[in-house]
Amino acid sequence: MYQRVFEKGLEVAEKIRDTQKEPIERGARMIAAAFVEGKKFFVTGSGHSHTLTEEFYGRAGGLAFVVPILTSELTITDHPTKSSHIERLGGYAGILGELYHIGAGDVVLIASNSGRNAYPVELALYAKEQGASVIAITNLEHSRNSQSRAACGKKLMDLADVVIDNCGVLGDACLEVEGVAAAMMPTSSIANAFIAQALSVLSAVYIQEAGVEVPVFESLNADARINRNDEYFEKYARMY
Repeated sequence: MYQRVFEKGLEVAEKIRDTQKEPIERGARMIAAAFVEGKKFFVTGSGHSHTLTEEFYGRAGGLAFVVPILTSELTITDHPTKSSHIERLGGYAGILGELYHIGAGDVVLIASNSGRNAYPVELALYAKEQGASVIAITNLEHSRNSQSRAACGKKLMDLADVVIDNCGVLGDACLEVEGVAAAMMPTSSIANAFIAQALSVLSAVYIQEAGVEVPVFESLNADARINRNDEYFEKYARMY
């Protein structure tokens, strides 16, 4: 069973590598173009999908210009099911869209495994109404086999300009363990980490190709240029 855990994880990563090249490249070009043109790149997710936001934001080797939409209501830090209620609450996404000043030319990346709840759907709608572009990271198998919980009846995959499939199974957990009633080993976090890094690296390549310096954080726990990191935080952190 130990071996199966790694086999399943690598299987998902390899499927993403082999099937999602085109949408990942398109998404990276959108992010790069937004930065070069002085626009913003937002990332968000609720529940465990919020870890995708942290994968992008404020870490060594990551793009310094990422703007996280990461409120405590969207995480599980206060209560394990609070975010599940909040992500189904109509109207919340529009409030955050206004507070963060999503505007024309911006790019909003939304991670949602099911893509069915009000928060990711309504945020995508809000972003597009403002003239921003939307990148979705979602589980297409799960989403196609679920009913929307948003008032408009749509799902995230129906609204995004670029849809990246995290190549998971219905319900996310993929491994049956003898004697255990529920499946184990959800793969969305593994998938999201690979997708986030692919988007970040390719975005950096495309920004550099445009002749623009790429702001990337260095590790504060190594021999980093601390002053350079401070400059990035001063310029980009929470720039809404």
